Amino acid sequence: MDSETTLAILVYAGPLALALGVYALRRSRANRTTGRAVLAAEQAGLTIPASVHPWIDMASCLGCGVCVTACPETGVLAMERGKARMVEAANCVGHGACKEACPTEAIQLVLGTKEQGVEVPALDPRFETSLPGLFVAGELGGMGLIRNAIEQGRQVIASVRSLDGIGAPGRLDVVIVGAGPAGFAASLAAHEHGLRYRTLEQDCLGGTVARYPRAKLVLTAPVVLPMVGRLDLRETSKEALLELWERAERESGVEIRYGEKVSDIVSEPGGFLVRSTGGEHRCRAVILAIGRRGSPRRLGVPGEEAAKVLYQLDDPAGHRGERVLVVGAGDSAIEAATALAEQPGTTVTLACRGDGFPRAKPPNRERVAELERSGRLRVVRSSAIESIEAERVTVTSPEGAEALPNDRVFVCVGGELPTGFLHHIGVETEMRHGEP
Repeated sequence: MDSETTLAILVYAGPLALALGVYALRRSRANRTTGRAVLAAEQAGLTIPASVHPWIDMASCLGCGVCVTACPETGVLAMERGKARMVEAANCVGHGACKEACPTEAIQLVLGTKEQGVEVPALDPRFETSLPGLFVAGELGGMGLIRNAIEQGRQVIASVRSLDGIGAPGRLDVVIVGAGPAGFAASLAAHEHGLRYRTLEQDCLGGTVARYPRAKLVLTAPVVLPMVGRLDLRETSKEALLELWERAERESGVEIRYGEKVSDIVSEPGGFLVRSTGGEHRCRAVILAIGRRGSPRRLGVPGEEAAKVLYQLDDPAGHRGERVLVVGAGDSAIEAATALAEQPGTTVTLACRGDGFPRAKPPNRERVAELERSGRLRVVRSSAIESIEAERVTVTSPEGAEALPNDRVFVCVGGELPTGFLHHIGVETEMRHGEP
């Protein structure tokens, strides 16, 4: 080998070796960082996804990291050994930015995991269940992505319109249960096509979306809403989306009956009888768009039906100066209690059944400890609520019974999954285990 060739090799090989060395060092650091994050997520109980989440095909993943950058939720995805992986799965809200960004289509959105399956209704391509005429749209059927749930709501009305008996006298064409993304879109589509419909919502417009934390990013791509058209939304918060839906509700004339909870759905010749807290509704078809979180779990104690008892916190500032009791030991209870404790003049007590908050996120546990030390939040551990009265709540703990002066109670003890209701009305279900 002559000197010129040797010199050329040294000139090019040196920078290349340096670049490879820097790359290897950065990759090693990234692997260690991800490893620590995975361990922390496991210790904090954040490895089980709450709903729809990404499944990554490792054979197709290029390791480009675009999905990690695209995800607007901090800590959900990370790179490890040249591949993307889920880390804080519990914080994923399933808006699908990672799936859209992946250049090799290595990501799909799924329900459940190998360790913990999720039961969903068995549906045909028209979103019809095992009960002819009863349809499911949105998160309950496994579609948590908001824009796809909206599209399902539109499509399911097309399936309803194709049924025999639509337009028959003496009954509604369709009863829509739920006014979340899928239910609201179905209501708009039914209104647009002149169907005789009735939409029943036990809570408020938006469904699960309305329960997200303030300023939560919920939509990352354009969507088509019936009677409204294409909405060019790229990064939309919960508040902005709900405001848009409220405007669409006013301007379209769509009718939704709020505060009406469905208790039973009974098949009858040619249709269904839907029983709710507002009465009975006979119809040709039913669309269930109730999400997967179902109804808030209740305490089952005397006085819980009082108007001062709420199951979600929307605006902490609206409770300034009140004497508040928050019941629960999870992140939702902690986040409600700490947000209320930061309001001027608000007296807050957090009551939990156990000795602590083992499944809460570490930052939430730390915030509770900090507020408790400062005297701004009182925590009553190993407690139970005995009764709720107009100006007080009776709480028992190892120290005995105590009557707490009270203006407001927030019950944050989770929700009742709708699986039991599906079985009751005769809908067949199937298990999903986190793979396509």
